[in-house]
Amino acid sequence: MGIKLFKIKPMIRKVTLIAITLVFMGIAFINTVAAQERPSSLNYELPPIPDSPDPQPVNSVPMGDSKTFEEVKLDLPVSPGPFGPTWESIEANYPGTPDWLREAKFGLWVHFGPQSAGKSGDWYARKLYDPSKPAYKNHLKNYGHPSEVGYKEVLRDWNPDKLDPARLVEIYQDAGVRFLIIQGVHHDQFDSWDSKYQPWNSTRMGPKRDLMGEWEQAARKAGIRFGITFHHEYSWWWYQTAFESDTEGSKTGIPYDGNLTLADGKGKWWEGLDPRMLYGINLLEYKDVPEAAQHAYRTPHPGIFNRHLDFAEWYSKWWALRIMDAVDKYQPDFIYTDGTHQQPFSGFGTGTGYKCDAMQRVIADFYNKTLARRGQVDVFSIVKFRDKTNGTVNTQEGRIPNDIKTDQDWIGETPVGDWFYRPDFLYTADGVIHYLLEQVSRDGNVGLCVSLLPDGSLDSGSSKMLKEVGEWMRINGEGIYGSRSWKILGEGADSKLNVLPGGGIGERQANHQFSTADFRFTVGKNGSLYAWCMSVPKAGTELRVTSLGENAGLFDGEILDVELLGCKESITWKQENDALVLEYPSEMEFSTAVGFRIIAK
Repeated sequence: MGIKLFKIKPMIRKVTLIAITLVFMGIAFINTVAAQERPSSLNYELPPIPDSPDPQPVNSVPMGDSKTFEEVKLDLPVSPGPFGPTWESIEANYPGTPDWLREAKFGLWVHFGPQSAGKSGDWYARKLYDPSKPAYKNHLKNYGHPSEVGYKEVLRDWNPDKLDPARLVEIYQDAGVRFLIIQGVHHDQFDSWDSKYQPWNSTRMGPKRDLMGEWEQAARKAGIRFGITFHHEYSWWWYQTAFESDTEGSKTGIPYDGNLTLADGKGKWWEGLDPRMLYGINLLEYKDVPEAAQHAYRTPHPGIFNRHLDFAEWYSKWWALRIMDAVDKYQPDFIYTDGTHQQPFSGFGTGTGYKCDAMQRVIADFYNKTLARRGQVDVFSIVKFRDKTNGTVNTQEGRIPNDIKTDQDWIGETPVGDWFYRPDFLYTADGVIHYLLEQVSRDGNVGLCVSLLPDGSLDSGSSKMLKEVGEWMRINGEGIYGSRSWKILGEGADSKLNVLPGGGIGERQANHQFSTADFRFTVGKNGSLYAWCMSVPKAGTELRVTSLGENAGLFDGEILDVELLGCKESITWKQENDALVLEYPSEMEFSTAVGFRIIAK
């Protein structure tokens, strides 16, 4: 067709090319409009928030027994399809975790929202109401006293005007990233999309932008997978500090703004917005809730909020509907629910307060919708801390498993510094690369959080770090993407494994010392074994990989050759009884760790 086109007279050819261009422009316009409209098939009308009984004295009411409380079956709609709202139905119908997760291997955690405005690290929305925390002092300095200017004003004023998801996706891909984990709503209750069920959202205040829609468009244009995270199960007891007050000083006893009502907003900028849909309701009467509210990360003891069952049912429906709404509009490749127990609303851990089947309904609806839209279920659901279940994926937050972990599909997730921005982070490509090797050698995938500045940009330290990680991945990616664990994860001097410290990546990881005796192993998708030296040897250094000695009995087949990734020189090597002996070639500008491909017969 192209050959015939260029035999046409010049004027006709020009008109034809213009016509073709207009057709494609029209298609692009239609796609853009369709994306902007984002129709939702959800027609469920959530009733008003139920009234609460008058509060009892703080820490005076025992919670109900979670073990004897029967799980409530919610009357929420589930899209038609083979998946029913039970774990049994989900397990029976789910085809297995899609191959794309293992192939992608390395993800970027976009853990970003208005809490970044506090420049105080994680959990700013809660800690700003706790005078013992630096976040409280930062809030006083930057905004005012939380009895007068609280988190709702942070939402009003936050404007990430430098946030450019399309540009950031380019940077992430250059760093070797193959999928995105995008925060939809954190514990602060602020939805980052045009939320049907939460008026406290990014299209109505703050940036007044559909942030999730922008991330979705950027990901799809780049051909990269993405998922949406939901952390709002915590929120109904997590925000209890907002219902307290200073216990000393000039503001002693003056309630923080969590105590405001819908009526209090009349004539103010937030008129018509119910504070209960941001801060929840006062639950401080229940035993252990006040203590948990003041603790860094502890959840209340297991139990049921027996005096607030109507609100609990309403809240669990609200929780589920917001996820269903986001799934409808953005059609993610996975969803992620935060928590510390077997499922949200389990009556235990972060699920303290109520027991219901909200999670099962969300997953069944997600999988049925995906099947109808795509013709296959090539998606998954992360339910943190859930035991192996066909249909769910788990995470390892801030920790490195002791050994290879193949009992379930999982993602190792950790932040560089903290989950939200703070100005004292140490950015270390060495720490990131070593963390990546620790997790993939254990059969995991990686989701790395690199916090954005409050305005949505990357600072110079994080940009430099990502660039260095990308340079390493371009040399070594063949042993990472699509890889799986080997028979053992690694080896170290004197048969002791030298492991990178867990937690957020920073000074401890940057300063951790590995030697030329420290190795990790992966099996690439090409079937080759990769041996990763966790440091960069000097030219002429003799390396001994004891796990690949003839007498170790671990390597199947005959070693034919060994290649150093990124090096054109031949490697001098020999397999002895007690080790595979490698001679490191001339000095090269390699950093952090080097990979050897073992070529076998």
